Amino acid sequence: MFDFDQYLGFLAFLTILTIGFWLMIFLLTFVVPYWIFGSAMERFKEVREEKKAKREGLTL
Repeated sequence: MFDFDQYLGFLAFLTILTIGFWLMIFLLTFVVPYWIFGSAMERFKEVREEKKAKREGLTL
């Protein structure tokens, strides 16, 4: 059915496909939510500090 070269190419294709699949699963379930949550928390801290600075500026 397959020559040996075709068999090695097919195995290389399956290996690359499997690595890509698990990389996408990892990125979508761990990295992207961590990145979004971290950037949102950093933005909330900045907004809170801006409000605090504005409040302290008004009271002085």
